[in-house]
Amino acid sequence: MTDVLIAAAEPNRRRILQLLASRPRTVGTIASEFTVTRSAISQHLGVLSEAGLVAAEKVGRKRIYRVLPGGLQKLQAEIDRFWTDELDLLVADAHALRSQR
Repeated sequence: MTDVLIAAAEPNRRRILQLLASRPRTVGTIASEFTVTRSAISQHLGVLSEAGLVAAEKVGRKRIYRVLPGGLQKLQAEIDRFWTDELDLLVADAHALRSQR
C-alpha cells in the first residue's frame, strides 16, 4: 500500500485531490485541468487509490472518482504527526543553539 504522504506529495496528485474535494469527476474531466496526458492522470489516480485517498465508481463506461474522507483523515493525521515531531526537534535545536551562546 502506498504511503498517503508520498501519494499526496506529488503536485499533480495534490491538485487532483483539490479538484475531487469539490465534487466527484471522471478521468477526462480531471485531465482537462492539466497539461499532462490522460494516461498520466490515470496513473496518478491509481497511486491515490492505492493509498486509500480516492475511489472510483463505474457508471456505464465511465469511472467517477471521489475523495475518500477516511483517506483524507489518515493524511491529516500523518501531517499532524509529522509537524508535531518536526516542530519538537526544531524547538530542541533552537534551545541547544541558544544555550551554546
